[in-house]
Amino acid sequence: MRKRLIVLLGLTLVGGLGLWFVADQVNAHCDTLDGPVVKDAKAALAKGDATPVLKWVAKEHEEEIRAALKQALIVRGKGPEAQQLADMFFFETVVRIHRAGEGAPFTGLKPAGTDLGPAVREADKALETGNPDGLVKVLKEKVEAVIRARFAHAVEKKKHADDTVEAGREFVAAYVEYVHYAERIGADGPAHGEGEGAKPAAHHHEE
Repeated sequence: MRKRLIVLLGLTLVGGLGLWFVADQVNAHCDTLDGPVVKDAKAALAKGDATPVLKWVAKEHEEEIRAALKQALIVRGKGPEAQQLADMFFFETVVRIHRAGEGAPFTGLKPAGTDLGPAVREADKALETGNPDGLVKVLKEKVEAVIRARFAHAVEKKKHADDTVEAGREFVAAYVEYVHYAERIGADGPAHGEGEGAKPAAHHHEE
């Protein structure tokens, strides 16, 4: 049984390595080997206790995580190579379940040091320093650049919108991109009644 588990862990590791190179950049920071989910998974392995990592999954998946940890701890005792395989098995199990809770696919773990862009870097930095100014600056610059570009494109297409049906369709396409982007940004803004000093509305996203 244990030998079979080691074989399965090996296949899991190989599959994960193959998927590293096709993972989409839109995947969350939690997919990386130096991300917060794997960091807590490492703490769980070190302590032999799943508690540090349980916050990343919904309550109904706690037993699955505990079972995976138990299996990994058994295999870890078989030597350095078995430990590496067991650790990867546990990391992938935790991240896969966490991603499923977000309604997102799990496409494999990314290597430590994967560049997920300035927004993610600044988001983590803000939590470490207690100052979100860098994150706000990055997001403001990005949003402003996109809005100005889509606005300029829509304005240019609008000039000729009535020239021909095809020109009108080009304007509509530019208009939809422009307005829908603004709509998404507006929809993701503060809820009614929120603002500086206001208490954010509670949400139930399982992380």
